Amino acid sequence: MSPIPTVGNRSTLAPSVKQLLSQGPTADLRLGGVESYSEERRHHTEVLGWHNLSEEAQTKAPIGAVEFTAVRTEHGTIPVRVFYPKSGEQHKSQGQAGALVYMHGGGYTVGCVDDFEHGLRVLAEASACQVYAVEYHRAPEYRYPVQLDEYSAVVDWVQGPEGQKRGVHPDRVAGGGDSAGGNMTAALALRRRDEGKKNIAAQLLVYPEARLPFDTKACQENNTGFYLEANGIFSFADHYLPRGVPPATPYVSPGMQDIESLRAVPPALVFTCGFDPLRDVGVEYAHKLQEAGNTVDWTHHPDLTHGFLQFGPWSEDCLNATQQMGGKLGGLLYGA
Repeated sequence: MSPIPTVGNRSTLAPSVKQLLSQGPTADLRLGGVESYSEERRHHTEVLGWHNLSEEAQTKAPIGAVEFTAVRTEHGTIPVRVFYPKSGEQHKSQGQAGALVYMHGGGYTVGCVDDFEHGLRVLAEASACQVYAVEYHRAPEYRYPVQLDEYSAVVDWVQGPEGQKRGVHPDRVAGGGDSAGGNMTAALALRRRDEGKKNIAAQLLVYPEARLPFDTKACQENNTGFYLEANGIFSFADHYLPRGVPPATPYVSPGMQDIESLRAVPPALVFTCGFDPLRDVGVEYAHKLQEAGNTVDWTHHPDLTHGFLQFGPWSEDCLNATQQMGGKLGGLLYGA
């Protein structure tokens, strides 16, 4: 396993990404921009929501079946959307299916499962794993640790009889998320370890916000114009954290913890992008996990930007990166 560096790099922005940032429906889409969070929620669903995508875009993300269900948690019942891949039918019929419990990004504040459906369908088929997308309560209406509690409850649900009823093997239940969802996945792996609970089988960390990136080169050189606005990261953190909870809290900022605190966590697949203010905190976290003796597979896309999971309808580069991610997840859970 090659040593992982502490910082990342960027090359030249992929032409398809450069085009989607400057033309078409995605041109003025920003995460953490000047809009209010309620306006950002509306705008994201208008552009990225599955039911608002063109028929051509939808044909790029076929899926075996979709189930709408719900899971009871201590904070109420939350919707969960399940994507059953056609590629995983044999695993399912044998009770050996892998599963990914997924927490979407959006600064804990923006976004919903519908905004991520295209990418999650692609991820499911490429991995041959069922994807359980969690419609968690968003900030600022609900604050930490509500979202982590809900995440853990869905993992319990998928590891238990409900997952087995759907053909899932309880030892093949991974957790994953992008951006804020990556933060929550890293945090959940630490929390379930500390609680002595059956942990997730793997961590899928997609351009994770492992900690606030204020002191990084990536935050400076990718400050604006690449979808995720750096200034918005800090306002999202304010939405998520209740008064009196410091950002250095272990389950808030896994990337701020020392090496000793990061030992004995599940294998991690970490994906970072060159044109992303969160690039260096993601690379740094992959490095620290490796230094702590964990199994880490790090993939860096120097020519892509934050949000590539959602940009497949407009960019073959982003679609290919998502398919590659799925292949790595399936390989890890099925032992390929």
